Amino acid sequence: MPCTYGLGVLKKEGVTASYKLEWNPVGTGGSLWHELLHQGQLSTSSESGKSETTRRGKEIACAVCAKLTVCSGETRTTEMCLVWDMPRICFGAAEQEYYRRYTRWFGREGKAAAQLCAYALSKYNDWEERINKWQSPILDNTDLPAWYKSALFNELYYVSDGGTVWVDADFKSRPGHTPVSPAVVNPTQQVQEYGKFAYLEGQEYRMYNTYDVHYYASFALAMLWPQLEICILYDIAAVVPYEDAEPIKHLFDGNVDMRKDAGCVPHDMGDPDDEPWERVNAYLVHDTVNWKDLNLKFVLQVYRDYLLHDNDLQLLSAMWPIVQAAMERGLKQDTDGDGIINNCGADQTYDTWKMIGASAYCGGLWLAALKATCEIATVLGEVEQHDKYLSVLQLGKKSYQEKLWTGSYYRFDTSSRKCSESIMSDQLAGYWYLRASGIEQDVFPHDCILQALRTIYEHNVLQFENGSMGAVNGMQLDGQPESFCLQGEESWTGTSYALAATMIQEGMVDEGFHTAEGVYRTVYDRLGLGFQTPEALFARRKKYRSLAYMRPLSIWAIQWALEKVQPL
Repeated sequence: MPCTYGLGVLKKEGVTASYKLEWNPVGTGGSLWHELLHQGQLSTSSESGKSETTRRGKEIACAVCAKLTVCSGETRTTEMCLVWDMPRICFGAAEQEYYRRYTRWFGREGKAAAQLCAYALSKYNDWEERINKWQSPILDNTDLPAWYKSALFNELYYVSDGGTVWVDADFKSRPGHTPVSPAVVNPTQQVQEYGKFAYLEGQEYRMYNTYDVHYYASFALAMLWPQLEICILYDIAAVVPYEDAEPIKHLFDGNVDMRKDAGCVPHDMGDPDDEPWERVNAYLVHDTVNWKDLNLKFVLQVYRDYLLHDNDLQLLSAMWPIVQAAMERGLKQDTDGDGIINNCGADQTYDTWKMIGASAYCGGLWLAALKATCEIATVLGEVEQHDKYLSVLQLGKKSYQEKLWTGSYYRFDTSSRKCSESIMSDQLAGYWYLRASGIEQDVFPHDCILQALRTIYEHNVLQFENGSMGAVNGMQLDGQPESFCLQGEESWTGTSYALAATMIQEGMVDEGFHTAEGVYRTVYDRLGLGFQTPEALFARRKKYRSLAYMRPLSIWAIQWALEKVQPL
């Protein structure tokens, strides 16, 4: 797609600006430096006032120069900016052409480079003041450790560097093509006003808005760009009732399944090399129709975002049919009628770590989603639905405690495998969301929560690399990382941050910060991977997996806990 770059210099008293519209960047650039050396400025290289349109593969460069006099002992400043104007984008299949969000103010013709330069140079002081106003309360807070301040703000690199697109809701289809997915043509007022936002699961995992991972990362958007978080929610909701019968062969078992079944929250919103929003579920490893976490994570995010959006009844009413559809599928996944859904393999975000029967992770998400559904039903006056899900919740609470509580933690699952007794660091992922949403001790016994957190801290954190690398996903009772599968012995940066947030919410502030610091020290100090935080760390191999990943944005859940749940 056409893209125009612009360089600008701020003209002011005592500053002379000159420019060179085009020069050959291949070689030494000697001609450019000759002009600066002998003339102290650049000479214009085009009478037309614009450079040529480059051919594919040809490189072209431009330059600007600010000339000013600096007297002895004096300090002067000058300002320059770089902008680029690429108003239209399309994805790999090129079925739709979208317009970037900024074009609403700067036009869609690709002629806005000069205007963008002028805007940036006239507004940058205001931007800096606003950034300082936003960051100062955290940076100036002496109760917060310095490494945390660094991690908190620096992890936000991924919001813009995660293959991110932010486009207006309208688009132009390729001649002869009519989109069929309801996520492409989303008429909701929220999406029409704020546009469509998408970021990749990871720079190596090419799927937009991967929802089981966004569950963790979404706290960054929820706290800083809440309108974009709501737009993602509406786009996900739009495709839940939708069915796409295209046959897809999945890599893990070789089975051929439909791309998207009705009543299922999609795993992701598509591949940028295909046609996102139009064809969802680009994930090909497993068929996610029967995944146990996706629908539950949607319900929990609906309730959190409703509270975040000033108790927005319009949002809650719009989401209610989708919440019901998601929970109805969950009820069918309770195959033994004990009030807890049953896992049957690698059917959740830990997609190589098989869970069989009732599990701490998905069972906890299920109970939390039931509670959130009851809360939503109460707000909307849906008495019958409230009572229906409350009865399931009461049964599920009893079964969860009886089947999974060991006296010091919730066991991994109820299978007879050795790994079923493992201590999973992420076992309280459902409770974490409930507490973050203001629901405290109504679903899980609070003394069990505190004991489980202490057990996780003592085993998964302190006994893992001497407490210096966050939390290992799974730990055996003998102090050895869970080796049943690859993901069991990994430490996931994003889930460690989420665990730290859960600890802080429960008043375990020192333990929470120590857990999170291990991630930071490993990623930033020992591995030098700042601004490309990986998904997973390996202690035994001293390696990592999946650079530049979405989930570590969950560090903003720590800030959520500090501001909304457990202030220092």
